[in-house]
Amino acid sequence: MTVDRQQWALPRIRVLQIEDSQLDAELVLSELDADHIEYDVTLVDAEREYLSALEDFQPDIVLSDLSMPGFSGQRALDILRERDQDLPFIFVSATLGEEAAIEALRNGATDYILKQNPARLASAVRRAMREAEAQRARRRAETELIRAQRFESLAMLAGGLSHDLRNLLQPLLLAGDSLQDYQDDPRLARLGRLVRDCGKRGLDMVHSMLSFARGARRAEQVRVGALLEALGLLLQGSVPRNVALELDAYDPDLSFDGNHTELQQCLLNLSLNALQAMPEGGKLRISATLASLPENFFLPGEESREGNYVCLSVIDTGTGMDEAAMLHLFEPFYTTKESGTGLGLVSCKRIITAHGGVMRVESVLGEGTSFHMHIPLMQQPADVVGEEETANLQGEAERVLVVVEEAGQLSLLVDTLDSWGYQAHASQSGTAALQWLEAQGVPDLVVLDADMNLFTGVRTLAALFDHGYRGAVLLLARPDAPPDMDELPVMEHLYLVDKPVSTLRLLKTVRDALEESTGGDGPQGPV
Repeated sequence: MTVDRQQWALPRIRVLQIEDSQLDAELVLSELDADHIEYDVTLVDAEREYLSALEDFQPDIVLSDLSMPGFSGQRALDILRERDQDLPFIFVSATLGEEAAIEALRNGATDYILKQNPARLASAVRRAMREAEAQRARRRAETELIRAQRFESLAMLAGGLSHDLRNLLQPLLLAGDSLQDYQDDPRLARLGRLVRDCGKRGLDMVHSMLSFARGARRAEQVRVGALLEALGLLLQGSVPRNVALELDAYDPDLSFDGNHTELQQCLLNLSLNALQAMPEGGKLRISATLASLPENFFLPGEESREGNYVCLSVIDTGTGMDEAAMLHLFEPFYTTKESGTGLGLVSCKRIITAHGGVMRVESVLGEGTSFHMHIPLMQQPADVVGEEETANLQGEAERVLVVVEEAGQLSLLVDTLDSWGYQAHASQSGTAALQWLEAQGVPDLVVLDADMNLFTGVRTLAALFDHGYRGAVLLLARPDAPPDMDELPVMEHLYLVDKPVSTLRLLKTVRDALEESTGGDGPQGPV
C-alpha cells in the first residue's frame, strides 16, 4: 500500500464540504488525515454559501451529505454539473440506499461513501482526482486535435489560394518593372516602383500565409529602420493613451537577410500581447540593436553560432508572468487568454528559428516582460542584377515561344521580351503552341507555364519534344508545387523558374539558357 500511495501522491487539494453536522464533518476529514492527504477545506450547509464557495474557493473536489435542512446533495450535484463536468463529487451520507446510490452515479456523482463505513473514503478521493485529471487531459487532447485539424484545413486552403494569388501578382511584377523603363517620365517611373513594390509585398504575404504549415521562407534584405517604421504605422490606433510607445533603431540603415513580412508579423504579435498586459497603462519599447553573441550564450538544442546579431526587442512594463506561464510559454495551444489560440508565440519562435536566430524571454510578475530576438547578420547573395549588367541581357532577335493560358500574364511576358530585343510569340495553349511550331518552325527558346489546365505544361513539353524541339525550356512553376520531373521528357536544357518571376530574373535566365543551349552561336532560326 505504501508503494501505491507514493505512486499516486496528491498535491495539496482544496476540499469543499457540504455538511450540516460539525462532528460528521470532522469524522470525514479525519479519514483524509489518516491517509496523509494534505488539504484546505471550506464547510458549507446552504445553497448560497455553496455557490459562493464554488466561485471563490475554486475546489478540487466536493464531499457532500445527501440531505440537509433547506438544501440537498442532489441539488448541489446538479449545480456543479452545469458548471463543470469533470470536478469530482462524492456523496458521504448515512441514508444513501442502493437505489439512491445508483441514481446518484447516473446523475453525475463520482462515488458514494457510507458514513457508517468511511474506510475507503481516502482511496476514493485519490481515485477520483486521478480520473478527473485523466478526463481533463482527454478533453484537452480532443480540443487540440480539433484545432490542429482546423489549421490543416487552413493550410490546404492557403495552398489553393497561393496559386491564384501568384497568377494575380505576376502581372504586377512585370508591369512595375516595365514602367520603370520610362525614366524620362518621373510620374510613370514612380508608379512603376509602386506597382512593383506592391507585387513583391503581396508575394511576401503569400509566403507568410504558407509559412506556418510548411516552414517556407524567402530571403530579402530587411532594413531595420523600414521594419520599425512599418510596425509603428500598424500600431497606430492600437496603442491606448495611457501607454507610451518608444521605437528605437540603433542604426536605421542596418540591413540583414530575412523576411520583412514575417518579422513584422512577429513584432506586431508581441506588441499587441504587451499592450494587453498593460491594462492600467505603462511603457512599450521596441528596439533594434547590435549584439555579439559568444558560444556559451546558446542553450542545449540550439545551434551554437557565435558572431554578430541584430537584436529585436519588445519590452513592456505590464503584469509580467509567473514561473508556470514561463514554463509553458512556447507550447502549442497553451494560452492564458480566454479567446487565445495559443499559437502566436509558437509562430514567433518558428519565424525566428527559420531566420537562424534564437529567442530569449525575461519576465518579473508585476513588473513587465521582455522578448529579445537575435537574428544573425549573414550576407547572402541577393537576387538582383546591377545596372552595369543590364546591357548583357539584351536579346539579339532570338525567337522565343511563350506558352501561358492566362491572357494578362502572356501579354506582359511577350511585351517584356519584345522590349529587350527578342522576337516573342504568344500561344495561349499547348495546342496553339504546336500549331505555331508546325507553321513557323522550331524557336530558339520556349517559356512555358507549368500550371496550364486545358493542355498541361507537362503534356505540352512532351508534345514539343515529339515534334523535334531540343532547345532550352524555361518552365514557370509554383515553388510549393513543382512539376514531377519523372513525367517530363529528358531535356538537356530545362530550367525551373519560380513564379511569379521578376523581369530581371526572367531576362537573366533567358540569356543564360540561350548561351548554354546554343554554345553562344546566336539564334537557331526557323527550321
